[in-house]
Amino acid sequence: MLIDAHCHLDLDDFDNDRESTMLRAQVAGVRHFIVPGTTRARWNHVLALGQREDVSVALGLHPYFIGEHSDEDMQALEDAVHNHPQLVAVGECGIDARLSDTLEQQWILFDAQLRLAKRNDLPVIIHCVQANDKVAKRLRQLQLPRGGMVHGFAGSPEQAHAFNKLGFAVGLGGILTYPRARRVQRAVQALPDDGFVLETDSPDMPLHGQQGQRNEPANVAEVCRQLARLRHQPEAEVARLSCRTTAQLFRLPASVTDG
Repeated sequence: MLIDAHCHLDLDDFDNDRESTMLRAQVAGVRHFIVPGTTRARWNHVLALGQREDVSVALGLHPYFIGEHSDEDMQALEDAVHNHPQLVAVGECGIDARLSDTLEQQWILFDAQLRLAKRNDLPVIIHCVQANDKVAKRLRQLQLPRGGMVHGFAGSPEQAHAFNKLGFAVGLGGILTYPRARRVQRAVQALPDDGFVLETDSPDMPLHGQQGQRNEPANVAEVCRQLARLRHQPEAEVARLSCRTTAQLFRLPASVTDG
């Protein structure tokens, strides 16, 4: 079995075929989906998906959409964490250094969400682009007891090790399938068995050969195959390890991994 540890099934991209998309994933062996929220306007859609037994959800304020967040959204997020005990994490939140003109605002918002997670003993789902070392430094300073997931990891072996040491699994997705992604391919070969989870970031982060197409959770099976090849492990073992780490990280019910 497989778990897609990070997919945005709440987005409008799936409005016309959400059920069939999830069915295709199930046929491919995906039995559970982690869906993180990115803006306050989408939280209700995420929470609605979370009513399904095969979906777990998180809520957060994504740095890419900094212009859509209001001053009241952080208080609203804190209220949501208290009012929705089914949440498995805070996120998606983080730092996107490509958006240099909003970096100061990003750090303020990210720090507030990290502190919220720490107060409520929740893991964090982190979006981290061109900021691995700085984010790791901040995580080291705050010492979050529940750790979390650095999604869409594309860094070096040393950066992966730094996140693992802090209690964070790295999320591995479509980038593994690109022949030129040598650095992250070296990184995954050195990861400990409990240092990674599998994801798609659907509808984004398409696999090699599918550029320009909508990504789907079913593709986590191909990510698993590529990772198994890189790590010289059987696919079933990679799937088992990823599911175990995802379940532990997000405190998923035993029924998820027993199925």
